[in-house]
Amino acid sequence: MACSYLGPCFLLICSSLAPFVSGSQVQRTSLPIISFDEGYTQLFGDDNLVMYRDGKRVHLSLDERTGSGFVSQDLYLHGYFSASIKLPADYTAGVVVAFYMSNGDIFEKNHDEIDFEFLGNIRGKDWRIQTNIYGNGSTSAGREERYSLWFDPSDDFHQYSILWTNSQIMMDAFSVGRDKVPSFRRIDHFWCIDYHSNSVSISFIFRFYVDSIPIREVKRTESMGGDFPSKPMSLYATIWDGSDWATNGGKYRVNYKYAPYVAEFSDLVLHGCAVDPVEQFPRCDNTESSQAIPTGVTPVQRIKMESFRAKFMTYSYCYDRVRYRAPPSECVINTKEADRLKSYDPVTFGGGRRHHGKRHHRGRSSHAEVISI
Repeated sequence: MACSYLGPCFLLICSSLAPFVSGSQVQRTSLPIISFDEGYTQLFGDDNLVMYRDGKRVHLSLDERTGSGFVSQDLYLHGYFSASIKLPADYTAGVVVAFYMSNGDIFEKNHDEIDFEFLGNIRGKDWRIQTNIYGNGSTSAGREERYSLWFDPSDDFHQYSILWTNSQIMMDAFSVGRDKVPSFRRIDHFWCIDYHSNSVSISFIFRFYVDSIPIREVKRTESMGGDFPSKPMSLYATIWDGSDWATNGGKYRVNYKYAPYVAEFSDLVLHGCAVDPVEQFPRCDNTESSQAIPTGVTPVQRIKMESFRAKFMTYSYCYDRVRYRAPPSECVINTKEADRLKSYDPVTFGGGRRHHGKRHHRGRSSHAEVISI
Protein backbone atom coordinates (compact mmCIF):
# COMPACT_ATOMS: atom_id res chain seq x y z
CA MET A 1 0.00 0.00 0.00
CA ALA A 2 1.54 3.29 -1.07
CA CYS A 3 2.15 5.73 1.70
CA SER A 4 0.75 9.24 1.35
CA TYR A 5 -0.63 12.01 3.54
CA LEU A 6 -4.04 10.41 3.07
CA GLY A 7 -3.03 7.25 4.84
CA PRO A 8 -0.92 5.86 7.69
CA CYS A 9 1.95 8.33 7.68
CA PHE A 10 4.36 9.40 10.42
CA LEU A 11 3.99 6.20 12.44
CA LEU A 12 7.58 5.07 12.74
CA ILE A 13 7.99 5.60 16.46
CA CYS A 14 4.37 6.07 17.45
CA SER A 15 3.89 2.51 18.63
CA SER A 16 5.33 3.91 21.86
CA LEU A 17 2.02 5.73 22.23
CA ALA A 18 0.64 2.41 23.51
CA PRO A 19 0.56 3.68 27.14
CA PHE A 20 -2.06 6.19 25.95
CA VAL A 21 -4.61 3.37 25.72
CA SER A 22 -7.01 3.62 28.62
CA GLY A 23 -10.74 3.64 29.15
CA SER A 24 -10.49 6.00 32.07
CA GLN A 25 -11.60 9.60 32.04
CA VAL A 26 -8.89 12.23 31.81
CA GLN A 27 -8.20 13.90 35.14
CA ARG A 28 -6.49 17.28 35.25
CA THR A 29 -4.08 16.35 38.03
CA SER A 30 -2.91 13.09 36.41
CA LEU A 31 -1.15 14.73 33.45
CA PRO A 32 2.07 16.75 33.50
CA ILE A 33 1.28 20.48 33.51
CA ILE A 34 4.06 22.55 32.01
CA SER A 35 5.06 26.18 32.32
CA PHE A 36 4.95 28.45 29.31
CA ASP A 37 8.71 28.44 28.76
CA GLU A 38 8.85 24.63 28.85
CA GLY A 39 6.66 24.16 25.81
CA TYR A 40 5.61 27.42 24.17
CA THR A 41 6.89 30.60 22.58
CA GLN A 42 5.14 33.89 21.84
CA LEU A 43 3.60 34.07 18.38
CA PHE A 44 2.56 37.74 18.20
CA GLY A 45 1.21 40.57 20.34
CA ASP A 46 4.27 41.99 22.09
CA ASP A 47 3.23 43.00 25.63
CA ASN A 48 -0.33 41.75 25.06
CA LEU A 49 0.97 38.39 26.28
CA VAL A 50 1.69 38.39 30.02
CA MET A 51 2.82 35.47 32.18
CA TYR A 52 1.92 34.91 35.84
CA ARG A 53 2.76 32.34 38.51
CA ASP A 54 6.17 31.50 37.02
CA GLY A 55 4.68 30.90 33.61
CA LYS A 56 1.93 28.54 34.80
CA ARG A 57 -0.72 31.10 33.80
CA VAL A 58 -0.78 33.19 30.60
CA HIS A 59 -2.98 36.16 29.72
CA LEU A 60 -3.66 36.96 26.06
CA SER A 61 -5.27 40.31 25.34
CA LEU A 62 -6.87 42.07 22.39
CA ASP A 63 -6.90 45.85 22.13
CA GLU A 64 -7.03 48.45 19.36
CA ARG A 65 -3.38 47.79 18.49
CA THR A 66 -3.28 44.03 18.19
CA GLY A 67 -4.38 40.66 19.42
CA SER A 68 -1.90 38.12 20.77
CA GLY A 69 -1.01 34.47 20.72
CA PHE A 70 1.46 31.71 21.49
CA VAL A 71 2.55 28.49 19.78
CA SER A 72 4.15 25.23 20.90
CA GLN A 73 7.89 24.89 20.41
CA ASP A 74 7.43 21.45 18.84
CA LEU A 75 5.32 19.90 16.13
CA TYR A 76 3.20 16.99 17.34
CA LEU A 77 1.91 13.83 15.78
CA HIS A 78 -0.87 12.34 17.90
CA GLY A 79 -1.40 12.97 21.61
CA TYR A 80 -3.45 14.90 24.14
CA PHE A 81 -3.42 18.71 24.21
CA SER A 82 -5.25 20.71 26.83
CA ALA A 83 -5.63 24.04 28.60
CA SER A 84 -7.90 25.55 31.21
CA ILE A 85 -9.29 28.77 29.77
CA LYS A 86 -11.25 31.69 31.20
CA LEU A 87 -12.81 33.91 28.54
CA PRO A 88 -13.42 37.67 28.59
CA ALA A 89 -16.70 38.87 30.12
CA ASP A 90 -19.33 41.48 29.24
CA TYR A 91 -19.61 42.71 25.63
CA THR A 92 -17.41 40.43 23.50
CA ALA A 93 -19.03 40.58 20.05
CA GLY A 94 -16.51 39.98 17.26
CA VAL A 95 -13.88 38.58 19.63
CA VAL A 96 -12.44 35.19 18.71
CA VAL A 97 -10.37 33.10 21.13
CA ALA A 98 -8.84 30.06 19.46
CA PHE A 99 -7.15 26.93 20.84
CA TYR A 100 -6.12 24.85 17.87
CA MET A 101 -3.56 22.74 16.02
CA SER A 102 -2.21 23.66 12.60
CA ASN A 103 0.76 23.25 10.26
CA GLY A 104 -0.03 26.23 8.04
CA ASP A 105 3.42 27.68 8.56
CA ILE A 106 4.94 24.61 6.88
CA PHE A 107 2.26 23.54 4.39
CA GLU A 108 0.89 26.85 3.15
CA LYS A 109 -1.25 25.39 0.37
CA ASN A 110 -2.25 22.07 1.88
CA HIS A 111 -2.21 22.55 5.62
CA ASP A 112 -4.18 20.64 8.27
CA GLU A 113 -6.07 22.12 11.19
CA ILE A 114 -8.05 21.07 14.28
CA ASP A 115 -9.96 23.93 15.92
CA PHE A 116 -11.55 24.95 19.16
CA GLU A 117 -12.88 28.47 18.54
CA PHE A 118 -14.74 30.58 21.07
CA LEU A 119 -16.99 33.20 19.51
CA GLY A 120 -17.92 36.28 21.52
CA ASN A 121 -21.33 37.86 21.72
CA ILE A 122 -23.26 40.98 22.63
CA ARG A 123 -24.05 41.73 26.27
CA GLY A 124 -26.59 39.30 27.67
CA LYS A 125 -25.84 36.60 25.07
CA ASP A 126 -23.60 33.62 25.69
CA TRP A 127 -20.25 32.69 24.20
CA ARG A 128 -20.46 29.94 21.59
CA ILE A 129 -17.94 27.21 20.83
CA GLN A 130 -17.10 26.10 17.31
CA THR A 131 -15.08 22.99 16.42
CA ASN A 132 -13.72 22.26 12.97
CA ILE A 133 -11.22 20.01 11.20
CA TYR A 134 -9.77 19.88 7.73
CA GLY A 135 -6.78 18.39 5.97
CA ASN A 136 -4.68 19.22 2.91
CA GLY A 137 -6.07 22.74 2.71
CA SER A 138 -9.67 21.58 2.28
CA THR A 139 -11.04 24.75 3.86
CA SER A 140 -13.99 24.92 1.48
CA ALA A 141 -15.33 21.59 2.76
CA GLY A 142 -16.00 23.02 6.23
CA ARG A 143 -16.75 20.48 8.96
CA GLU A 144 -17.92 22.93 11.58
CA GLU A 145 -20.08 22.24 14.60
CA ARG A 146 -21.24 24.92 17.05
CA TYR A 147 -22.51 24.64 20.60
CA SER A 148 -23.67 26.62 23.57
CA LEU A 149 -22.50 25.60 27.06
CA TRP A 150 -24.10 24.69 30.38
CA PHE A 151 -21.93 27.28 32.17
CA ASP A 152 -20.63 30.80 31.67
CA PRO A 153 -17.04 30.36 30.38
CA SER A 154 -16.15 33.88 31.55
CA ASP A 155 -16.93 33.13 35.21
CA ASP A 156 -14.15 30.64 35.84
CA PHE A 157 -11.59 28.36 34.22
CA HIS A 158 -12.78 25.33 32.28
CA GLN A 159 -10.72 22.64 30.60
CA TYR A 160 -10.75 22.28 26.82
CA SER A 161 -8.89 19.36 25.28
CA ILE A 162 -8.04 17.82 21.92
CA LEU A 163 -7.26 14.12 21.62
CA TRP A 164 -5.57 12.90 18.45
CA THR A 165 -5.12 9.17 18.36
CA ASN A 166 -4.32 6.32 16.03
CA SER A 167 -4.97 3.55 18.56
CA GLN A 168 -6.10 0.95 16.07
CA ILE A 169 -2.85 1.32 14.16
CA MET A 170 -0.89 0.79 17.37
CA MET A 171 -2.60 -2.53 18.00
CA ASP A 172 -2.48 -3.75 14.43
CA ALA A 173 1.08 -2.72 13.67
CA PHE A 174 2.38 -5.53 15.85
CA SER A 175 0.24 -8.13 14.08
CA VAL A 176 1.71 -7.80 10.60
CA GLY A 177 4.18 -10.61 11.30
CA ARG A 178 7.82 -11.09 10.38
CA ASP A 179 6.93 -11.85 6.79
CA LYS A 180 5.13 -8.51 6.46
CA VAL A 181 7.55 -6.04 7.97
CA PRO A 182 6.57 -2.43 7.31
CA SER A 183 8.97 -0.26 5.34
CA PHE A 184 9.63 3.44 5.86
CA ARG A 185 10.45 6.32 3.57
CA ARG A 186 10.53 10.12 3.59
CA ILE A 187 8.00 12.23 1.73
CA ASP A 188 8.41 16.01 1.74
CA HIS A 189 10.82 15.82 4.71
CA PHE A 190 8.56 13.63 6.89
CA TRP A 191 8.70 9.92 7.63
CA CYS A 192 5.89 7.69 6.34
CA ILE A 193 5.17 4.00 6.64
CA ASP A 194 4.21 1.42 4.03
CA TYR A 195 2.37 -1.68 5.22
CA HIS A 196 2.50 -4.49 2.68
CA SER A 197 -0.45 -6.25 4.27
CA ASN A 198 -4.18 -6.15 3.78
CA SER A 199 -4.75 -7.05 7.43
CA VAL A 200 -3.70 -3.70 8.87
CA SER A 201 -6.71 -1.74 10.10
CA ILE A 202 -6.40 2.04 10.09
CA SER A 203 -8.37 4.14 12.55
CA PHE A 204 -7.51 7.81 13.07
CA ILE A 205 -9.66 9.67 15.59
CA PHE A 206 -9.96 13.25 16.82
CA ARG A 207 -11.99 13.95 19.92
CA PHE A 208 -12.89 17.28 21.55
CA TYR A 209 -13.49 17.52 25.32
CA VAL A 210 -14.95 20.16 27.62
CA ASP A 211 -14.18 19.50 31.29
CA SER A 212 -13.34 15.87 30.42
CA ILE A 213 -16.71 15.38 28.71
CA PRO A 214 -16.32 14.35 25.05
CA ILE A 215 -18.44 16.65 22.90
CA ARG A 216 -17.39 15.53 19.41
CA GLU A 217 -15.66 12.55 17.86
CA VAL A 218 -14.37 12.52 14.29
CA LYS A 219 -13.16 9.26 12.74
CA ARG A 220 -11.31 9.17 9.46
CA THR A 221 -13.19 7.37 6.71
CA GLU A 222 -11.77 6.23 3.40
CA SER A 223 -14.03 8.65 1.54
CA MET A 224 -12.54 11.64 3.41
CA GLY A 225 -9.15 10.96 1.90
CA GLY A 226 -6.83 13.90 2.45
CA ASP A 227 -9.57 16.00 4.01
CA PHE A 228 -8.65 14.36 7.32
CA PRO A 229 -5.65 15.94 9.11
CA SER A 230 -2.62 13.66 8.97
CA LYS A 231 0.56 15.77 9.10
CA PRO A 232 2.41 16.92 12.25
CA MET A 233 0.98 20.11 13.75
CA SER A 234 1.86 22.77 16.29
CA LEU A 235 -0.53 23.84 19.04
CA TYR A 236 -1.69 27.47 19.04
CA ALA A 237 -3.65 29.79 21.32
CA THR A 238 -4.75 33.22 20.06
CA ILE A 239 -7.16 36.08 20.62
CA TRP A 240 -8.04 38.27 17.65
CA ASP A 241 -10.63 40.50 16.00
CA GLY A 242 -13.11 38.43 13.99
CA SER A 243 -15.62 41.24 13.49
CA ASP A 244 -16.25 40.34 9.86
CA TRP A 245 -17.87 37.00 10.72
CA ALA A 246 -17.76 35.89 14.35
CA THR A 247 -21.03 37.32 15.69
CA ASN A 248 -24.17 37.08 13.56
CA GLY A 249 -22.16 37.00 10.35
CA GLY A 250 -20.48 40.32 11.13
CA LYS A 251 -23.58 42.21 12.26
CA TYR A 252 -21.98 42.94 15.66
CA ARG A 253 -18.35 44.01 15.71
CA VAL A 254 -15.65 44.40 18.35
CA ASN A 255 -16.22 47.55 20.39
CA TYR A 256 -12.85 48.68 21.71
CA LYS A 257 -14.31 50.83 24.43
CA TYR A 258 -14.57 47.51 26.32
CA ALA A 259 -10.92 46.63 25.64
CA PRO A 260 -8.65 45.11 26.61
CA TYR A 261 -10.32 41.75 26.14
CA VAL A 262 -8.32 39.23 28.19
CA ALA A 263 -8.35 35.44 27.81
CA GLU A 264 -6.59 33.54 30.60
CA PHE A 265 -4.84 30.18 30.09
CA SER A 266 -3.57 27.74 32.72
CA ASP A 267 -3.03 23.98 33.23
CA LEU A 268 -1.15 23.74 29.95
CA VAL A 269 -0.73 20.15 28.74
CA LEU A 270 1.35 19.10 25.72
CA HIS A 271 1.49 15.33 25.81
CA GLY A 272 2.12 13.38 22.67
CA CYS A 273 4.36 12.36 19.84
CA ALA A 274 6.67 15.30 19.18
CA VAL A 275 8.42 15.61 15.83
CA ASP A 276 12.05 16.57 16.00
CA PRO A 277 12.34 20.00 14.34
CA VAL A 278 15.69 19.12 12.70
CA GLU A 279 15.31 15.45 11.80
CA GLN A 280 11.51 15.82 11.49
CA PHE A 281 11.27 12.36 13.00
CA PRO A 282 8.68 11.37 15.64
CA ARG A 283 9.79 10.96 19.26
CA CYS A 284 6.91 9.97 21.49
CA ASP A 285 6.24 10.64 25.15
CA ASN A 286 6.35 7.28 26.91
CA THR A 287 5.92 8.32 30.53
CA GLU A 288 3.66 6.50 32.98
CA SER A 289 1.33 9.49 33.11
CA SER A 290 0.37 8.76 29.51
CA GLN A 291 -1.83 5.98 30.88
CA ALA A 292 -4.38 8.65 31.82
CA ILE A 293 -5.05 9.45 28.18
CA PRO A 294 -7.97 7.54 26.67
CA THR A 295 -8.33 6.33 23.12
CA GLY A 296 -11.80 4.94 23.63
CA VAL A 297 -15.01 6.36 25.07
CA THR A 298 -16.52 4.62 28.07
CA PRO A 299 -20.29 3.92 28.12
CA VAL A 300 -20.72 6.68 30.71
CA GLN A 301 -18.77 9.14 28.57
CA ARG A 302 -20.80 8.13 25.52
CA ILE A 303 -24.02 8.94 27.39
CA LYS A 304 -22.60 12.30 28.46
CA MET A 305 -21.53 13.12 24.92
CA GLU A 306 -24.95 12.24 23.51
CA SER A 307 -26.62 14.29 26.25
CA PHE A 308 -24.41 17.29 25.52
CA ARG A 309 -25.04 17.13 21.80
CA ALA A 310 -28.78 16.71 22.28
CA LYS A 311 -29.01 19.79 24.48
CA PHE A 312 -26.31 22.17 23.32
CA MET A 313 -25.37 21.58 19.67
CA THR A 314 -26.76 24.43 17.58
CA TYR A 315 -25.10 23.71 14.23
CA SER A 316 -23.58 20.73 12.42
CA TYR A 317 -22.42 20.67 8.82
CA CYS A 318 -23.80 17.12 8.53
CA TYR A 319 -27.37 18.44 8.69
CA ASP A 320 -26.92 21.65 6.68
CA ARG A 321 -29.20 21.17 3.69
CA VAL A 322 -28.22 24.54 2.23
CA ARG A 323 -24.54 23.65 1.92
CA TYR A 324 -24.94 19.97 1.13
CA ARG A 325 -27.83 18.40 -0.76
CA ALA A 326 -26.76 15.08 0.73
CA PRO A 327 -24.72 14.69 3.92
CA PRO A 328 -20.98 14.22 3.36
CA SER A 329 -20.06 10.55 3.29
CA GLU A 330 -18.36 10.53 6.69
CA CYS A 331 -21.47 11.81 8.49
CA VAL A 332 -23.37 9.43 10.73
CA ILE A 333 -26.91 10.82 10.83
CA ASN A 334 -28.70 10.82 14.15
CA THR A 335 -32.43 11.33 13.58
CA LYS A 336 -32.92 12.97 16.99
CA GLU A 337 -30.14 15.47 16.25
CA ALA A 338 -31.60 16.10 12.80
CA ASP A 339 -35.12 16.73 14.13
CA ARG A 340 -33.92 19.04 16.90
CA LEU A 341 -31.74 21.12 14.58
CA LYS A 342 -34.56 21.30 12.04
CA SER A 343 -36.85 22.77 14.69
CA TYR A 344 -34.04 25.15 15.71
CA ASP A 345 -33.46 26.42 12.15
CA PRO A 346 -35.93 24.95 9.61
CA VAL A 347 -34.31 26.77 6.66
CA THR A 348 -30.73 25.61 7.19
CA PHE A 349 -31.58 22.14 8.47
CA GLY A 350 -34.92 21.55 6.79
CA GLY A 351 -34.02 22.02 3.15
CA GLY A 352 -36.27 25.03 2.60
CA ARG A 353 -35.52 27.93 0.30
CA ARG A 354 -31.89 28.89 -0.05
CA HIS A 355 -30.80 31.08 2.81
CA HIS A 356 -28.66 33.92 1.45
CA GLY A 357 -28.10 35.74 4.73
CA LYS A 358 -26.23 33.05 6.58
CA ARG A 359 -22.47 33.15 6.17
CA HIS A 360 -20.28 30.16 6.85
CA HIS A 361 -16.58 30.31 7.52
CA ARG A 362 -13.89 27.85 8.18
CA GLY A 363 -12.36 27.85 11.64
CA ARG A 364 -10.01 30.86 11.21
CA SER A 365 -12.20 29.91 9.69
CA SER A 366 -27.28 30.16 22.98
CA HIS A 367 -28.81 29.21 26.26
CA ALA A 368 -27.82 27.82 29.66
CA GLU A 369 -29.54 24.53 30.23
CA VAL A 370 -28.10 22.35 32.98
CA ILE A 371 -26.57 19.16 31.61
CA SER A 372 -26.76 15.98 33.66
CA ILE A 373 -23.20 14.78 34.03
